[in-house]
Order: sequence, then C-alpha cells, then structure tokens
Amino acid sequence: MSPGACSTAETATLTTAINQPDSIMDENLLLESDLKALRLPAFLRHYRQFAEDAAQANQSYSRYLLALAEQEVTQRERNRQLRTIKLARFPLLKELADFDFSCVPSLNQQMVLELAQGGYIRKAEPILLVGNPGLGKTHVATGLALAACRQGYRVRFYNAAALVNDLLQAQDEHRLPRFLNAALKQHVVVLDELGFIPFTTTGAHLIFQFCSTLYEHVTLLVTTNLRFVDWTQVFGDERLTAALLDRLTHKAHILEFTGAESYRFRQRLQRHAS
Repeated sequence: MSPGACSTAETATLTTAINQPDSIMDENLLLESDLKALRLPAFLRHYRQFAEDAAQANQSYSRYLLALAEQEVTQRERNRQLRTIKLARFPLLKELADFDFSCVPSLNQQMVLELAQGGYIRKAEPILLVGNPGLGKTHVATGLALAACRQGYRVRFYNAAALVNDLLQAQDEHRLPRFLNAALKQHVVVLDELGFIPFTTTGAHLIFQFCSTLYEHVTLLVTTNLRFVDWTQVFGDERLTAALLDRLTHKAHILEFTGAESYRFRQRLQRHAS
C-alpha cells in the first residue's frame, strides 16, 4: 500500500460513515458538541464534506485530519487579521496594490515595497510621508499599515487634529497616562494630515508628549503636506518643533511626494474615461 493511502478497513469505515448517516447520528451530535466546546468552528463546518472527499480520494485518516487542521488555522488567521484591521480604525481601506506609482514618479516604489515587508517595525523606525496635498500620502500610509496588520502587528490610525482632541480630553479627565500607555501597546501608529490645522500651545505640547512617549518604542507613520522648515507654523514653538523633528527624523524613512497634479484628481479622470 502506498504511503498515505487508506487501508481497506479505513476506506470501508469512512464510506460506511457517509452512506449510513442514521447509524452515526448520535456520534455526529457528540462530535459537533465537542467541536463547539473546543472552539473549532472550521472543523465543525467542514468535517462531513472533508470526510466524503477523503473517502472518495482514498486518503488516510491523518490526511483527512491534516486538511481539517489546515482549514482551521487558515480561518483563525483570517479572523485575526480582520480583528486587527478593525481595531486599527482606518477611515478607509486602501491597498498598496491599488496605488498607481506612475502618477507620482518622485516616489521610490522599490523603497515602499521593501517597507511593506515590515522590517522597519521591529526597529521602531518612523516613516515620514511628505509632499503636496492630493498625491496619495494617506493611501500609501494606509497600505503600509494594512500590510503590518496582516503580519500580526497592532496598528492604530489617527487623524492628527482628532488625536489632539483626544489628548486634550484625556488630560481634562486625568487619564492622559493611561492614554499614552495604551498607545505604547501598539506596534504602529499612523498620524495622518499633520500640518493641515495649526495647534494651540497646549495641543502642540500634547502631540509632542505623545510622539516622545512612542519614540524608539512604537513605529510612527506620519503624513504631512509641510516641509520640515515650515513645521513651526503648526507647533508655534521653535524649540519644541526642533525637538520633535529630531525624534521623528532619527532613523526615519522619508518618502517624498512631489507633483503638480493631484493623484486623486487624476484617478477620478481615469475612472470617468473608462
């Protein structure tokens, strides 16, 4: 008998189980009860069909069990990814595969794809996405963060202005340390649209405290339409701005987005043309 093939007795047993369901009804009920107790939903959903397939293909019991186990592992991984993506709170899901790099020739595509492998996360290295509005910075940041979710990393997406509001509320309610500790439990934090709205003095100090707390512990992905020399316009304090930039640019990967035509505008034109 070839390796992995059923013996005659094994095949007969599987075939009998399929062709005589009434005789094994009690066993199936017990099995399904046990599978529910063990929290094996993929086993529960597929064991009958897989048993039929195994019998027809003359497969061994171990091969049948392996197929069920692989299905369970696959389903659990899929569920884990969905939970991680949901907890990240992305406003929209945008994939790197959907980004048209030809629209932003200044962007280093190879660098982006290498970053998507996630090596920067283990080193807590920041990524700064800098350039004019409408060129796809948020799209790329979201795509990188989604890739991180699928690799098992905890991710949290924030709009910069909304984060400042959250920090102000946490400070007013005397739970700022708890808020910062929660952020430290993430692997990646996306800070989107930094620079669109100037901060108050208190807001600037809180965002500085937030970034300083995460420095060298959690990877920051920051999108901004401002050149570094213009960040003082947002934070108001030159010394604070310099200190923040020192932390963010240390070991940072900088992705530059330059171009006169909006990426979003060009995508709309292409959709209408098609």
